[in-house]
Amino acid sequence: MNEETGPQSRVRLSDVARVAGVSTATVSRVLSNPGLVAMATRDAVAEAVRRTGYRMNHAARNLRKGRTGCVVALVPNLGNPFFAKILDGMGRGLAAEGYDLLVADTHDHRSLAATLHRFQDPSRADGIILLDGRAAAADLRPAPDLPPVVTACEWVPGADLPRVMLDNRMGARLAITHLRQLGHRRIGLIGGPAANVLHQARLAGAQDAAGDLPMIQFEGDFSLQSGQEAARRWLAMPPASRPSAIFAFSDEMACGFVADVMRAGMRVPADVSVIGFDDIELASHLFPALTTIRQPKRDLGRMAAQVVLAVIAGKAVPPVTLLEPQLMPRETTATWG
Repeated sequence: MNEETGPQSRVRLSDVARVAGVSTATVSRVLSNPGLVAMATRDAVAEAVRRTGYRMNHAARNLRKGRTGCVVALVPNLGNPFFAKILDGMGRGLAAEGYDLLVADTHDHRSLAATLHRFQDPSRADGIILLDGRAAAADLRPAPDLPPVVTACEWVPGADLPRVMLDNRMGARLAITHLRQLGHRRIGLIGGPAANVLHQARLAGAQDAAGDLPMIQFEGDFSLQSGQEAARRWLAMPPASRPSAIFAFSDEMACGFVADVMRAGMRVPADVSVIGFDDIELASHLFPALTTIRQPKRDLGRMAAQVVLAVIAGKAVPPVTLLEPQLMPRETTATWG
């Protein structure tokens, strides 16, 4: 029920204009572009909207503008807790500008091209934020009649698209430098798939910081299970040849490694130090709490939202928006020797 039109009537823009004492065109201008209207007029219209209970028909407004009011985030694995805060930051950033966030899982890489094709449709989305680096550059060619695509976290080599990403190379340098400062001289790496851009950037950063120190690489895929498998391979090595420290390229792999070596009776960090990457929420609640490299995940999501909205609006954006990592020293790393 509203104060001016009664419980049964449908409130129209003209009702708001009558109560505010302005023209219908002025009400429309306040609701669509308030920056062009004087503050006193904005306040009068806002009060009239409150009193009448007027609700804007967003679907009709977007239809008139040729917009959907939605941005789609394509995520490689919604079950991975790493993405939760990124999507939260993304959703908040979009909502502040009147956009809704839709999320689709691209876990099955065989259908990734089809998923991209489905959402690169102006009737479905105004823009796409792609968090899956397995896409083919040929499927991501910008076109004036298609929703723009911005990559976040991961990126697609060869695709001329704006990127919002962490300085992964710097993060890996922070991890290896931390282990070296603790006295570790034999370091193991649990990486991701060899073709993955995050693996490649983090490996390059680790090599930068390691210099001539030997590093032993264990295969991984960023999952908890691959961290457990790396632990089994570490345990099978002769004690004298085991790395005294492990740098896992994801917190999930670090958690899997710590759990299995401790289950085998080893002590972390007395027998082996472990550092992860991402700073997922679980990391600080483990026992021992996981030393890791922090990604500012909500900031990353918020920045991705800002960049895609700028592209939708036809504004120029930088080719790369780079966020800085942070070392989070906790209980799984200690002095060696």
